[in-house]
Amino acid sequence: MSDYILVLDEGTTSTRAMLFASDGVLVASAQAPLEQHYPQSGWVEHDPREIWDKTLACALEVIPKAGGAASIAAIGITNQRETVVAWERSTGEPLTNAIVWQDRRTEPFCAELRAAGHEAGVQERTGLLLDPYFSGTKMRWMLDNVPEVRAAAQAGTLAFGTVESWLVYKLTGGAAHITDASNASRTLLMGLEDAQFDEGLCDLFGVPLAALPGVVDMAGPLAMTDRSLLGRAIPITGLAGDQQAATIGQACLAPGQTKATYGTGAFVLTCQGRTIPRSTNRLLGTVLTQLEGQRTYAIEGSVFVAGSLVQWLRDSLGIVQVAEETEALARSIPDSGGVVIVPALSGLGAPHWQADARGVIAGLSFSSGKAELARAALEAMAHQTHDLCAAFTKDGAPWHTLRIDGGMAANDWMAQDLADMLGITVERPGFVETTALGAAMLAACGVGMYADLSAAAQAMRGRLVTFEPQMESEVRDARLGRWKKALAAA
Repeated sequence: MSDYILVLDEGTTSTRAMLFASDGVLVASAQAPLEQHYPQSGWVEHDPREIWDKTLACALEVIPKAGGAASIAAIGITNQRETVVAWERSTGEPLTNAIVWQDRRTEPFCAELRAAGHEAGVQERTGLLLDPYFSGTKMRWMLDNVPEVRAAAQAGTLAFGTVESWLVYKLTGGAAHITDASNASRTLLMGLEDAQFDEGLCDLFGVPLAALPGVVDMAGPLAMTDRSLLGRAIPITGLAGDQQAATIGQACLAPGQTKATYGTGAFVLTCQGRTIPRSTNRLLGTVLTQLEGQRTYAIEGSVFVAGSLVQWLRDSLGIVQVAEETEALARSIPDSGGVVIVPALSGLGAPHWQADARGVIAGLSFSSGKAELARAALEAMAHQTHDLCAAFTKDGAPWHTLRIDGGMAANDWMAQDLADMLGITVERPGFVETTALGAAMLAACGVGMYADLSAAAQAMRGRLVTFEPQMESEVRDARLGRWKKALAAA
């Protein structure tokens, strides 16, 4: 009996293979770090070969813990969104390093398009803004600057894809070049109402339509792995970008339900149901689910720097040895001593969208130390989330409860600070890795373990922990005042 779901969770800083039982319980996992390449200021790259090799190695490590490939019912894949891979169709070999979602090199091209008056039309069609964050401009940069990519395009052998597309291509031995609707909706190349990539949008960004994958549902019989890789041919039945997967994993499937994921960045999505989002406050519209050709949508706010700020404090400044130390440091003092961090280390995302903004540490004095910096770093998560909450409310999507997840969400001090600064109940699942869980739900639904996604979410979500607001309004207002002052200097 094939009882297990194998999830391949390809993040920004690591790749994981996670084995789930049909009730959502994590049975086994394997993880490997991914090297971050920074060729220039504002540039971030990954090696696609490393992504594939380590993903395959992690999968092969956990499959025996299920009793072998025969026990794997299906595979679900979730991935860092917007990151672009270019490869040669005939060989399956990458043509250059992947350009990561955090990369800012295409800002000049985005500025040209904005100056030419294209942003309003693009936002109306795609729900997205003209920002380096998204995939389409990364593809154009590769075509303009990498001779191998340009030559493959001219020869008709170029394949572009986001990371889930790359992994499916490799897992199927080149038999499937597909992308799911959630990832496709992050490229600037597909309208929210379009079934496939749009020729007009591809022409605007200068990306050949023929190089792009086919857009498919997020659950169902999507592809089959090459039997030589994992011990047998295993169906791939779930695909989703990481933030949509986390929203599904949090069971935010009804209009108005909201989740926030605190990983490398921070991403908030509110389900809009069948209503296509139209933001007037520089938030994003995105596909949340596509099942049997029917879509639901979400309104999204994306913050570029969250957990990566703590990583920077650890690796570059030596403030902490491990990320978990930040909680004890934050609790060791009554407040940050006036220290405020604006974590614009790779620009500011929603709702500001300032690609050229840079980080600020304000309010330093001789009494400022490690504890103050660590606490200010955690406080920055609530400050950024508060800005998003205000924008969502203006767009008619107020938050009543916030469901949080991701690696940083395990920090109780930060979870309470979010409840205090937002003035609403914050819920955290007992299992915070809801990105992988959402991919497992999709795959379980896609292979027929559950009748639909709602049934899968109800059966697999697990217990919750809640945090209620306790902060006095005067304290909250003073912090927000210092935040706004520091933000103006970013």
